[in-house]
Amino acid sequence: MNKKELVTLAENWFAGQDWKPFKFQKDTWDAYLQKKNGLLNAPTGSGKTFALWIPIVLEYIRKNPDYTTKHKSGLKAVWITPLRALSVEIEQAASRFAEEMGTQFTVGIRTGDTPQKERAAQKKSMPDLLITTPESLHLLLSSKNYKKQFKNLNAIVIDEWHELLGSKRGVQVELALSRLKTISKDLRIWGISATIGNLEQAREVLLGPNSEALKNSVMIKADLKKKIEVRSIIPDKMEKFPWRGHLGLHLIDEVVPIIKNSRTTLLFTNTRSQCEIWFQKLLAKYPELAGEIAMHHGSINKETRLWVEQAIRNESLKAVVCTSSLDLGVDFAPVETIVQIGGPKGVARFLQRAGRSGHQPGKVSLIYFLPTHAIELIEASALQKAVEKKAVEDRIPYLMSFDVLVQYLNTLAVSDGFYPKEIFPEVASTFCFQGITEEEWQWILNFITKGSQSLQAYDEYKKVEIEEDGKFRINDRGVAMRHRLQIGTIVSDAMLSVKYMKGGYIGTIEEWFISKLNPGDSFTFAGRTLELVRIKNMQVLVRKSQKKNSKIPSWQGGRMTFSAQMSELLREEMYEASKKTNRGTSRELRSLKPILERQKKESIIPNSQEFLIETFKTREGFHAVFYPFEGRFVHEALASLLAYRISLLSPISFSIAFNDYGFELLSDQEIDMQQVIDNNLFSEEYLMDDLYKSLNATEMARRKFRDIAVIAGLVFTGYPNKLVKSKHLQSNSQLLFSVFRDYEEDNLLYQQAFRETFEHQLEEGRLRLVLERIAEQNIVWRKCEKPTPFSFPIITDRLREKLSSEKLEDRIRRMLQQFED
Repeated sequence: MNKKELVTLAENWFAGQDWKPFKFQKDTWDAYLQKKNGLLNAPTGSGKTFALWIPIVLEYIRKNPDYTTKHKSGLKAVWITPLRALSVEIEQAASRFAEEMGTQFTVGIRTGDTPQKERAAQKKSMPDLLITTPESLHLLLSSKNYKKQFKNLNAIVIDEWHELLGSKRGVQVELALSRLKTISKDLRIWGISATIGNLEQAREVLLGPNSEALKNSVMIKADLKKKIEVRSIIPDKMEKFPWRGHLGLHLIDEVVPIIKNSRTTLLFTNTRSQCEIWFQKLLAKYPELAGEIAMHHGSINKETRLWVEQAIRNESLKAVVCTSSLDLGVDFAPVETIVQIGGPKGVARFLQRAGRSGHQPGKVSLIYFLPTHAIELIEASALQKAVEKKAVEDRIPYLMSFDVLVQYLNTLAVSDGFYPKEIFPEVASTFCFQGITEEEWQWILNFITKGSQSLQAYDEYKKVEIEEDGKFRINDRGVAMRHRLQIGTIVSDAMLSVKYMKGGYIGTIEEWFISKLNPGDSFTFAGRTLELVRIKNMQVLVRKSQKKNSKIPSWQGGRMTFSAQMSELLREEMYEASKKTNRGTSRELRSLKPILERQKKESIIPNSQEFLIETFKTREGFHAVFYPFEGRFVHEALASLLAYRISLLSPISFSIAFNDYGFELLSDQEIDMQQVIDNNLFSEEYLMDDLYKSLNATEMARRKFRDIAVIAGLVFTGYPNKLVKSKHLQSNSQLLFSVFRDYEEDNLLYQQAFRETFEHQLEEGRLRLVLERIAEQNIVWRKCEKPTPFSFPIITDRLREKLSSEKLEDRIRRMLQQFED
């Protein structure tokens, strides 16, 4: 069959479903059948699976004219997805088309959830299409004779590439592709990505810079006019001093009518703790919703999550309170409405969540924005403009992730072994390792065979043996098994299983939270109040509890920060709010009039040429509050930097607090702010030196090193049901960190810990840009009588770290009475 006849087959199938293919789908079929690689930029729910699966089947039909009667089994295509939850849907869509075209194509799934029996069957006979995750793909590369399995691979599709791109899982994919390109000579590589700011770079990372694959590639964009409607839930009475303590719960009565008037509503929260609280409060205040609402987050057991996803599809639930666990891909056509609780911190995340509703081509996506405190309405206003402009963030790819490279080389050594001369050009062809030097490569090879310079005396670090013909191989079965158990780049705190005494599995919880509880204490989890009975073998054994007071679990890393794009949009809105006239401003900014008027009365609203500093005194001491509007991670670094530089002028110690809008330095003595301004303490000169000293960067790098040590296999996380406790992991990795610091400072993994601390955690690049911006602005210092509306959320954030929620509410009530005068 020629190309035209093949495309007609697909069009006829579409017509049989009463569908009409979109232009982007036909363009993708066309490019694939011309043997092109590419990146498809398409929103979720637009039919992207059929855009790429159909031409894979058509190509098979072209090569096998008698495809209906004869079939040669074996792996022909791999579909990589970042989330296990997406695999079932892809399998259903793929199987349906393959069957209805009369092929004997088989589709299989291989993820962490795949039963052992099914994996064993796959080993004997691979499906034609394998749907898998980056980790499971590397596990396949760690099996003997893996080249034979992948020899006839024609296509590899990486779904949700934007999600993988800015993470070490993306590096895993790059390395796997570099190997598969060599093994499979007729391989086509395609990525599917939602909209990101750096799409061209995303394609380069996927296909490899300067590669033949990149030269023979296309970018296809789905030009679907998706209308997104954003509505803000604005409280009737606007507080003059907004605070962050109540997680938006004061607007719960506004949300319930939205739920009742929609077929299905998803309520997105930013953290799992907030998800648990909202679910509990909704049921407590509106018990009639019992059985109609559910909860979904990553720590709830798989069966419950799958049940919830199915219940959304068949519309047996009115609402689901969820986290980013439902951000990606899972296709829910019945979802009518989205409620975003609190600022989403990024434009892409907001658009992604909005797209979960009206999840069919041509339908309007409706998203409500519920502010957890009044100033978040400025974020809502900024997001309205971002939706109009389609202003979306870049995803920054990782560079020189040596820990992932060490793991990958051990994977190859576990399977059939490797020759460094063959593998080095492949590694150097990836975006991540395009700058790797011969010296660094040699260091990595020494590390996996001898355990680096300072660990040579210890046999446990000599994992790879060099055989007579120069092949690098792991021959020790114990080393091989431990390596396979630890393949992956997602490192979290030790997760404990939560189980009823009588055996029912509920989900997972972090060790650090549960270690604070005593037997008999109760906590809320997965929508239930549970009493801790005991902890045994990494299991939290519980029974149901009737107690009214129970602790809400919190998860480390629960707080997100503003993206650079979001910060810029927020500043633009702030500058808009500083103008004298309210004409042409958004409904959100107009509703904030009481707060903005009060802010102007006590201080100013800075414009684009101004950088605001406020000082005031309370019973707590002397407060200095600074407003860069650049996100909490940047503010954390900036606050420490400034505190350190001020202490060089005169001895003084500070408590530091920060949020996404600004940061506070609190001291028991007054800061000479004029001296701060005159001495140009916002200079970017000596930035790295001062950051090292101010932030205790070594301590931050030490924490970062734990993850690097786990990924590189320097520390072992344990066997299933017998995991190593996180405090032991921490102490093991800290010991290694100290050894490298004292005896081997040129250790690449040690250096990587500092690099990642500055590049990813402290966002050093953004910090420099902030300091450059402040240098060009007029510094406006306002001596205030009392806290201003802008400073109030930062003060209450600091208090919340110290006080229980009841005490905090009382304290804030008293503060409000005092400041309202």
